[in-house]
Amino acid sequence: MSETLKPLIEQRADPYIHKHTDGYYYFTASVPAYDRLELRRAPTIAELPDAERVAVWYKPESGPLSELIWAPEIHFNQGAWYIYFAAAHTREIKDGCFQHRMYCISTKADNPLEGDWTEPKQIETGMDTFCLDATTFTHKGQLYYVWAQKQDDIPGNSNLYIAPMDTPDAIAGEPVLLTVPELEWETRGFLVNEGPAVLIRNGRVFLTYSGSATDENYCMGMLWADENADLLDPKSWTKSQKPVFQSDMENAIYGPGHNSFTVAEDGKTDMLVYHARTYTEIEGDPLWNPDRHTFIKPIKWDSEGFPVFGKPSTVE
Repeated sequence: MSETLKPLIEQRADPYIHKHTDGYYYFTASVPAYDRLELRRAPTIAELPDAERVAVWYKPESGPLSELIWAPEIHFNQGAWYIYFAAAHTREIKDGCFQHRMYCISTKADNPLEGDWTEPKQIETGMDTFCLDATTFTHKGQLYYVWAQKQDDIPGNSNLYIAPMDTPDAIAGEPVLLTVPELEWETRGFLVNEGPAVLIRNGRVFLTYSGSATDENYCMGMLWADENADLLDPKSWTKSQKPVFQSDMENAIYGPGHNSFTVAEDGKTDMLVYHARTYTEIEGDPLWNPDRHTFIKPIKWDSEGFPVFGKPSTVE
């Protein structure tokens, strides 16, 4: 009988865990009030739930970053800490989308929980449209930025894009479109590709993402490219035609997605970090439902070197 997974951290959506060279795990996520950037750290994953929570930035009362602080990620790029996040100036929906733009703050402190953080800087993509869920990764010495954004001439809420970065707070080239919501499981409720995460293993660059509405239809897809390919060429990427991680209706874990990756304390075991709900009957606006919980489980690998995520409800 498989062990049933329990949430690692309750009421934290869009979770991101970074294991740093100092031996600590750093955790950030969207908080239910959507009003701040919160960090915690611990020497083990199991200690993160009870670790001290430090708010390193609060949203202002007005202005372009005064609403809906979403999906922060903490990265250590080019010698400094960066938190990438999205913010809006209003809660209003326009043309079917929220009004988020992407920003980052940084600090050179050894411990980012104690750092003096810069004022937020907007990361411009050349498209003044709804955008969010930025992540970064370095491959063969090049820093890349991957994110979700609305493109006016493409149906739906968001597509995934990639661009190179010269510095961790600015892209250095034209955005390259990688995937649009086109398959049935990407278009339930809303046409969405969002929440990208990158894992480089076994000679490939794997890029997971989430699709559909953020209810029980939410699920994960995946792109992959050869590690020696030109990652800025869309033809380098192959897209899975089926979801790689989805709701387990029988065991009541719903809408798994907006994942990230970390590594276990052994330094070898890759871990999948994701959020999910444990019920489907949401009262009121799902946006303000706090019960998307952070889960974590080990990743298995098949004989061809592809990740096997299993079910969101079990460790297998």
